[in-house]
Amino acid sequence: MLEIKNISKSFYRKEALNDVSFSVRKGEVFGLLGPNGAGKTTLIRIINRIVEQDKGSIRFEGNLMTEKDLLHIGYLPEERGLYKSMTVQNQVLFLGRLRGLSKKDTLAKIDYWFDKFKINDWRKKRIEELSKGMAQKIQFICAVLHEPKLLILDEPFSGFDPINVELIKQELIEMRADGRTIILSTHNMKSVEEICDRAILIHDSKKIAEGSITELQSENKEGLYAVRFRGSMIAFVNALWTGFELVDKDILGDDRFVAKVKMRGENSFQDLLKVLIGQIEIEAAWEILPSMQDVFIELVQPVKKEADEK
Repeated sequence: MLEIKNISKSFYRKEALNDVSFSVRKGEVFGLLGPNGAGKTTLIRIINRIVEQDKGSIRFEGNLMTEKDLLHIGYLPEERGLYKSMTVQNQVLFLGRLRGLSKKDTLAKIDYWFDKFKINDWRKKRIEELSKGMAQKIQFICAVLHEPKLLILDEPFSGFDPINVELIKQELIEMRADGRTIILSTHNMKSVEEICDRAILIHDSKKIAEGSITELQSENKEGLYAVRFRGSMIAFVNALWTGFELVDKDILGDDRFVAKVKMRGENSFQDLLKVLIGQIEIEAAWEILPSMQDVFIELVQPVKKEADEK
């Protein structure tokens, strides 16, 4: 759907992007991750042709991107940009027409989305009367009104309460099921785990990691496993001997526990099960993968430290 190739951009000798390349597949939710100031918003603005790159190219559906392709892109910017004096309906109607929809089609889509989000009684309210979360919901509708092939969302969950965060996440999941492509730039790592298929991590203007969510988690795992069991904790610890280290434990009942274990040396998960069988009653055992929050911190901190030292 989208191919970013060797994109670089500087502002007054300040490097915002340095030779960034990646591709977004059709029908996936792609996470664009990085700390503040990493270059994510600059990249999004380049894709939307708000600013122009110094070097590199962008292809949309296989062809070099043109202004016409913007009609097939929906964009929710981090900076909220609604006209405060407009009524809600007129605001959505105005932006729908800008995206190439007829007045009739726009009004039909307004009916659909306002019914779906249960906001019909907002139609005649002015934007300035809305809370931050309510205005955010209107801007989300404006971004998806024309049924874009590619939807780009920059921090879409900011300003939302947990209920509306779940509402938007479900909409994104439905859109992916319909074959839409979504680029999601967010600091909400829980949402990244739940809905993103793949992600790229940008830091200090450069790409430092890319892959599926599972790949990124697996590449940064620490050899930790969890075992839920019945029996004696003393017997469990004795069975571990020198090949494994007990890191943590939770008591579930008088004789039920969840233990977190770290491997030592060349020992494997199968070796762990072998030493435990017969000593305790294993209910479940699984590998512990780091959260995307942990992956984010693990990847960014060394780069930040190196940059600070320079």
